[in-house]
Amino acid sequence: MTTTPARPRRPGVDLGSLLRGNVRQYGMIIALAAIVLLFQLLTDGVLLKPLNVSNLVVQNAQILILAIGMVIVIVSRHIDLSVGSVAAFTGAVGAILMTRHDVPWPLAVVICLVVAGLIGAWHGFWVAYVGIPAFIVTLSSMLLFRGLTLVVLGGATVGDLPRGFLDLGNGFLPKVGPDTGYHNLTLVLGVLVVVVLVALAWRKRAASARYGFAVLPTGLWALQQVVIAAVVLELTWLLAQAKGLPIVGLILFGLIALYTFVMTRTVIGRQVYAIGGNVDAATMSGVNTRRVDFLVMVNMGVLAGLAGLVTTARLTAANPKAGTNFELDAIAAAFIGGAAVTGGVGTVVGAMIGGLVMGVLNNGMSLQGVSIDWQQAIKGLVLLLAVAFDVWNKKRTAGSGGAGAERKDATAPPPDELVEALEASGPPGSVGPADTPGSGTRTDESTAGAPPGHPART
Repeated sequence: MTTTPARPRRPGVDLGSLLRGNVRQYGMIIALAAIVLLFQLLTDGVLLKPLNVSNLVVQNAQILILAIGMVIVIVSRHIDLSVGSVAAFTGAVGAILMTRHDVPWPLAVVICLVVAGLIGAWHGFWVAYVGIPAFIVTLSSMLLFRGLTLVVLGGATVGDLPRGFLDLGNGFLPKVGPDTGYHNLTLVLGVLVVVVLVALAWRKRAASARYGFAVLPTGLWALQQVVIAAVVLELTWLLAQAKGLPIVGLILFGLIALYTFVMTRTVIGRQVYAIGGNVDAATMSGVNTRRVDFLVMVNMGVLAGLAGLVTTARLTAANPKAGTNFELDAIAAAFIGGAAVTGGVGTVVGAMIGGLVMGVLNNGMSLQGVSIDWQQAIKGLVLLLAVAFDVWNKKRTAGSGGAGAERKDATAPPPDELVEALEASGPPGSVGPADTPGSGTRTDESTAGAPPGHPART
């Protein structure tokens, strides 16, 4: 007689336990919202004017691009201090190729990204295969490529760049459709993003519920989606009232989607988290840690090169001083967004939130007429407070059994990786090929080596 396995019990979750289990994530979102609201009031509404929002995207795009790569480097327990110098060097090489050697700008972009990837491979060789700490390797490269930038440019600014290339930093998506007074293509893209986000959230919620994990009550989940949709649509509306979505913004959003997918749904992404969490355990599990470290540094080099090209396009010229302090802003964005100093923790979306915190602070203080010296001081304090908050949160969760376990009945939402692994293995109680009647003796790990007197796991 065949029996149907009981459906896993779905534990309840309330708003309090959800916030306690994700205090860092929601804390940064709340902080960003508070900063936006503060400067919106202090600037009499100038902060969220359509033109200023468009400028925010354009001015901070290169830092956010760097932050994507930097958070991956930090998760893998390394650091990269050379990204500002690599960005300046790549931009300088691109400008020289386009102006003095008449290389078409698309080909020049490809060459520069390859050069940046080779620089990342140089870092990866010393870090992964020689064993020199990334701090030392990239510190030397910070000096090396800053000097080479001066050599390539001869200490002068190189301009007169092609129009198509300049559009990477200053251009906008073309206008299409009837004249509605708004940028139609931007509105369409915004609606599509909302539909995709809600569909992905629903899929994750359904998978979590199917396997008995804690999920938000339907009302709270619906409210969460409404808030996210409202934010995306408001940003879309503001950009559509200006010149539309900047081209660099489209590149940035594409990178966010790509790297979020890579870090949460691919083997290499999970290996990066495994190495950052416990490199010895990852090695004993069969992870090729040297290869992963090498690829992480190569990826950071490519993104630094892309940020350098975007910076050169935005400034309409290659400048020897370009990229100064980019590494500090990218590192700050990663840490403010939730990356752990010890590695193993951090997300691409979190780094974007951290970068926006820094960007809104810069823009708001500039609109208020705050001098650059005080801006640097305030940003330094914000970074210190963010890291201190991370340390406090770790101590709090370590002393109470981990995030989401502050009370015995508290449950935290499951990690995306666990939900996806269970999805791949099939629904609860499903019968695999090895369990099919007549298929012979099972040979999996659950029956191999069971101690005498103890039943094998099923």
